[in-house]
Amino acid sequence: MQANPAPAVLQVVPTLDTGGAERTTIDISRAIVKGGLRSIVATEGGRLEPLFTATGGKIVHLPVNSKAPHTILANALRLARLIRKLHVNIVHARSRAPAWSASLAAEVEKVPFVTTYHGIYNASNLFKRFYNSVMVRSDAVIANSQWTATHIVNEHGISRERIHVIPRGVDLLEFDPAGVSPERIDTLRANWRSTANDLVIMLPGRLTRWKGQLVFVKALAQLSQLFEPNRMRAVLVGDAQGRDDYVAELRTAISEAVLGERVVLAGHVADMPAAYLASDIVVSASTDPEGFGRVAAEAAAMGRPVIATDHGGARETVVPGVTGLLAPPGDPAALASAIRKLVEMGPTQRSQMGEAGRKHVRENFSLARMCDSTINLYRQLLA
Repeated sequence: MQANPAPAVLQVVPTLDTGGAERTTIDISRAIVKGGLRSIVATEGGRLEPLFTATGGKIVHLPVNSKAPHTILANALRLARLIRKLHVNIVHARSRAPAWSASLAAEVEKVPFVTTYHGIYNASNLFKRFYNSVMVRSDAVIANSQWTATHIVNEHGISRERIHVIPRGVDLLEFDPAGVSPERIDTLRANWRSTANDLVIMLPGRLTRWKGQLVFVKALAQLSQLFEPNRMRAVLVGDAQGRDDYVAELRTAISEAVLGERVVLAGHVADMPAAYLASDIVVSASTDPEGFGRVAAEAAAMGRPVIATDHGGARETVVPGVTGLLAPPGDPAALASAIRKLVEMGPTQRSQMGEAGRKHVRENFSLARMCDSTINLYRQLLA
């Protein structure tokens, strides 16, 4: 190490695979380096490692994805040694299990500790509530939406003044309709067995029950009369991540609804800006509230109308009747009604709704705004 290294921020995240916390880790690393600080992440790693490395940050592989008590304690010792060795000035945890390790290490090494509430972390008993409480045992608590901030106050009884609301940001350079070539869109549509004349409705999200894919399929089953005249095609984008039983359940539901030729399980899609533009309507049908819900914000940034579930952060990213529609959670009939409304609205009105969504995201949920707010918080703690 050099004699007087630049201040360092150590982010601790379970994996670098997929998800909002992982993407935010990468985005903030880029801002840390750009701001003249050093960026380090402790993680088990994953397929997003090259993106993190490209920011100029350093990866340290540790088993921080484990929830086993003995591993959490061992990780606390590992992180404490890492803080000393690399002269870390701030520790920022983005998930509960590694947050316990990080909080202990930060306390021992006397460095500021930051946490970000990326999810809701439901508590069904006192032990679970205690386990979750590590996310507010920090010098600064970041909430990714106003809704999340209210949830934290109600759940843990802390003062609202302790919470810094920094919404998840969308990269308006990456998610820019003007930056996507027609060839990228055509490639995806071909993969989805969709022609240029098809009306495509996409639901992005890893294939897990609470993301609402089954609700979506049940809603589509109520819209069979709309499919042929509108040449509709529905696309489920996302990894199964080993949930083979759920995938089988989805395929059965699709088959029973006689939608086999109209619903595509597309798997992981790396080119999400093109995926949004290859779609006419984007749906987020999560049955549990999401703290932020980046699908709605990213789709809006790409000028696409959004149907989201009426809870969580979607109430901030979607303006009902202006940028999209909200539907009650777990209600296939209500979701079907919302889809029907946007389908029958026609391309011109949907385009106007998409433009309003892009303006809403640009003004409230930009990546630059998220990064600036986070770096300013770091500098306050360093001071």
